[in-house]
Amino acid sequence: MLVASSIGLSRLLETETPAASLVLDPLNADALIAEISQKLNDPNDPPDLNILAERATNALRYDIGDARLYSLIGEIKYRQGDKAGAYALFDHAQELSQTEFHALQRSIAHSVERGDLSKAVGKINTLLRRWPDQFSAVAGGLPIILSSQDGYTAVLTAIGAEAPWRKSLFSSLTQDPQGLAFANRLLLDLEESSAPPTANELSAVINGYISQKEYDAAYRLFLFSLSDEERKLGGYVFNSTFEPVSSGKPFDWQVRDQSGLEVTFATAHDAVEGEGGATVRFLNTPVKNAALQQFVELPPGFYRISLTASGRNLKLPKELFWAIRCVNPAGEIARFNIPEGTYNRQNLRQEFSIGPGVCPMQLLRLETAAIAESWRFRYLGTLLMHKLMIERISS
Repeated sequence: MLVASSIGLSRLLETETPAASLVLDPLNADALIAEISQKLNDPNDPPDLNILAERATNALRYDIGDARLYSLIGEIKYRQGDKAGAYALFDHAQELSQTEFHALQRSIAHSVERGDLSKAVGKINTLLRRWPDQFSAVAGGLPIILSSQDGYTAVLTAIGAEAPWRKSLFSSLTQDPQGLAFANRLLLDLEESSAPPTANELSAVINGYISQKEYDAAYRLFLFSLSDEERKLGGYVFNSTFEPVSSGKPFDWQVRDQSGLEVTFATAHDAVEGEGGATVRFLNTPVKNAALQQFVELPPGFYRISLTASGRNLKLPKELFWAIRCVNPAGEIARFNIPEGTYNRQNLRQEFSIGPGVCPMQLLRLETAAIAESWRFRYLGTLLMHKLMIERISS
């Protein structure tokens, strides 16, 4: 009974205090592996590799089929400079367990070093199917893999077969210009596959281009991503009549989750009293910041923005307005206010201009002028926006 208690207590301690766990149960392989791993990864106290190798090798007498022990010994040999012996042990560890984490990591790096990129992608696929939260462990090698045609083809094949790390791949590639180029190419090639790009993948890459200030590339990718039906909604303002088909892409309408109001889109067929458009219903509470927005790309020139809207008992203690803002450098280009009260299909308009080289991309946003959520300034009533459009005019 005492032995059983010692083994049980050893199990409780094996992760946090593996040395104490081994005192209670010297045969606890999990504790031994945890302790040796801690020593190998301690930058302040370089370990005696020979002693660690001996301890791990001795443990094999009691558990000859534990892939982790072979992987651990392989890592020690790797650090001792015996790479051939290390890779033989990593291979053996994977023969015992195809998903042994550390052996897979080392084998992936080794395959990349040797230029066997198709094999590297296969092992990445194996690792991430078993360890989906460990994408960061392999992300650093992906630019090298994608730079080779063999590696690129292997990645494209894997994500075309719905590899579970596909989403993580696109998120990772959007962090720098080189990655964005690979991501864009993958999206184009996937378009003709049985697993075409998703709206989230397209949005991630478009947002990546915007973050990198590659605005033309962002807008071109958005236009490329449109279906035949969506192309009918094109214009300087995409979906100017607020059809309920939002994809969430940056150049499409984005509705923010925000307390104090509700935003809904409806066609004339589905709307109450046949009034289609975007309905903003205020809930008699303070409302701060933006509720509805989309990025637009307007070349230099003169423009008119116009809105056809209806109001139902609108009470706006601070201004409610549409603003056109420059994204970079940040700054307001134009705005026009929404009136209070009750009215039907009122036409509002404002003219503005964009100078050459001044503002490569803009943000169109419905905002309030409230700077604090004070209950003295409560918004109430309903705004129905039937159509919002921007048109170019002569100077």
